[in-house]
Amino acid sequence: MLPNVLLPSATDHVPVLAEEVRQALAVQPGETVVDATFGAGGHAALLAADLDGRGRFVAIDRDPTVRPFFDGFARRHGGLQTRFLRGDFATVLGQLARNGARADAVLLDLGVSSMQIDRPERGFSYAVDAPLDMRMDPTADVSARELVNDADEQELASVFRRYGEERFARQIARAIVRRRGERSFERTGELVDTIKAAIPAPARFGDGHPAKRVFQALRIAVNDELGALESALPSALELLRPGGRLAVISFHSCFGREGGWR
Repeated sequence: MLPNVLLPSATDHVPVLAEEVRQALAVQPGETVVDATFGAGGHAALLAADLDGRGRFVAIDRDPTVRPFFDGFARRHGGLQTRFLRGDFATVLGQLARNGARADAVLLDLGVSSMQIDRPERGFSYAVDAPLDMRMDPTADVSARELVNDADEQELASVFRRYGEERFARQIARAIVRRRGERSFERTGELVDTIKAAIPAPARFGDGHPAKRVFQALRIAVNDELGALESALPSALELLRPGGRLAVISFHSCFGREGGWR
């Protein structure tokens, strides 16, 4: 049984590949930076420091709970022109490009952010029992609950294989369909228990938590992360001025080389 955590925990956000991001984007005072996946603002703080109070910073995120983080960021960097645009980065980058906006540096940090993982009620984590959700935009129509309860066995297995590289995809999908025939899935703990029971006992140990690949796959599918990236990259490149820099961070092999840096 997983712990049932009802309230979010407050943690300091530590950005990944911080120095690599700074070196790749090489932000100079007076430039325009677009952080297309603002999150808790970890990377933004580093890049704003390189702007040294001169320039413009545009933050994008689909998650409405990001706004207080951005407001704090804007207050701390009062010398900058700052703007927050809420929405899917593929849509917003496309709108900016079509409107003639230009940037010197664009950052995309793909996948889930620590601020989402650290809020159990968002349903991203397999480590605590919480509502089965996984939507980066809580107003989106489809959550992990709908996908797990409504998709047929073949579709579920395909999602687990494609986005999670889960070798027991078929067995897990079959177990999910069998279990939901008795009662629907409502919580992450119910899904974790079903995944564990579907995997052969020797495979449950080693190589991390047995549910991690399925949870990754569901999150990517629910938020259409691959589709968003495919649409966003051309727009991000169009935004860049001559000599502009684009950095993309990915830790999933379905986005590219696993653990890779682009």
